[in-house]
Amino acid sequence: MKLVIQRVKKAAVEIEGQEFSSIGQGLLVFVGFTHTDTQDTLVAMAKKLFALRIFADGFKPINSNIADVDGEILLVSQFTLYANVSKGNRPSFVDAMASEQAEELFNLFIKEVKNMHPKVKTGQFGADMQVSLVNDGPVTILLES
Repeated sequence: MKLVIQRVKKAAVEIEGQEFSSIGQGLLVFVGFTHTDTQDTLVAMAKKLFALRIFADGFKPINSNIADVDGEILLVSQFTLYANVSKGNRPSFVDAMASEQAEELFNLFIKEVKNMHPKVKTGQFGADMQVSLVNDGPVTILLES
């Protein structure tokens, strides 16, 4: 499982020219799954996401977590996090989990994150989404299981 986490001032997902979801201050999280990921993997990653201390607290620029700043989380599925371009120039996605399994894990991940922090919004699994954001910092963190 891979998470690309961006600390944002705001972020939004648009589908077919219409805003689907948006957040203010918080985290935009791109989520990708591989064949070996399980429910245990996503539980551990949700806990790590929730505990990440990457917000300012008045004393240090990176010291508080999402709950401390009462921020929002926008989760967006992205199988291309498992793109492999080690051979040639066209990405291979053989390391990405099959769509049906990945959708099931993504929905479980959403539930797990919401159990820890209720201010969660999402993109639409499998949709062609346009994602906009104002990165704060910029701060971008890559977490891998």
